[in-house]
Amino acid sequence: MVNEKVVVKNRAGLHARPASMIVQTASTFSSSIFFVKDNSRINAKSIMNLLTMGAAYNTEMVVEAQGDDEQDALQAIVSLFEKKFEE
Repeated sequence: MVNEKVVVKNRAGLHARPASMIVQTASTFSSSIFFVKDNSRINAKSIMNLLTMGAAYNTEMVVEAQGDDEQDALQAIVSLFEKKFEE
C-alpha cells in the first residue's frame, strides 16, 4: 500500500465536478483507492461517498492506493489535486 497527503486547493472544495474527475480517474485503475479524512475512510470510486465527505477548501486528507497499479493510481489522483482539478 502507498499513500500521500493531499490538500484541497480549489476554492469551491470537492463539489460535483472534481468528485466526478476523481471517480473517472480512480476507475481506470484496478487498485483500491481510498481517502482518509478525520476518522473516515472513503472509497475514491464512489461519487456519493466523495460528495458527502465534506472536503472544503484547505481540507487535508490522505490518499491510499493498494493493488497491482497502486503507484500509478496514487500519482494520478495526487496530480488532480496539484492541478486544482483544472479550475
